[in-house]
Amino acid sequence: MRKNTLGLVSLICFSLAAAGCAKKEMVKTEETVPPVVAPKTTTPAIPAAPPAKTEPIVAQPISEAAVTAESTQPATALDTVVATLERIFFDFDSFVLSQDARDVLSRNAEYLLKKQPTARVLLEGHCDERGSDEYNLALGEKRAKAARDYLVTLGVAGNRLSVISYGEEKPLEQGNSEEAWAKNRRAEFLIVK
Repeated sequence: MRKNTLGLVSLICFSLAAAGCAKKEMVKTEETVPPVVAPKTTTPAIPAAPPAKTEPIVAQPISEAAVTAESTQPATALDTVVATLERIFFDFDSFVLSQDARDVLSRNAEYLLKKQPTARVLLEGHCDERGSDEYNLALGEKRAKAARDYLVTLGVAGNRLSVISYGEEKPLEQGNSEEAWAKNRRAEFLIVK
């Protein structure tokens, strides 16, 4: 009888501990991927290729009205930015497209449809430094999605458009003035290869 009571008490304690742990928020830290170890073989191994050289980013000819500048940052590890289209700006704490923004998006869409019919575009949403990091990331995403949705209504295929938010992480202009903040509330359009 004493063994059964001890087992029951142990089971209850374990259950309570497990239930208490289930309520804790799990935070996943960066994990390193262990190196892949090739099995030993008797055949000679193929020599490793030399590391690939990084190619310089080359801007394609684009109408001067549609392109503002080149970017040296890759969109992803596999993509290369080849050009940027005109950026659009937003009012404070808003992701609503102004008439100026719609005009710019129309020019960008026209260029993409006529000159770059298969190009992929990365839409980056940005914010000024006011607000929390989480809020600005969400607002930046809403800005990029608003621009993407408008480009789709203009005929650009949605599968060509990717969205990312940088929130306040990549300001266009440093400073704590309304002038600097206005330049940082924007969406960027990067043509990627």
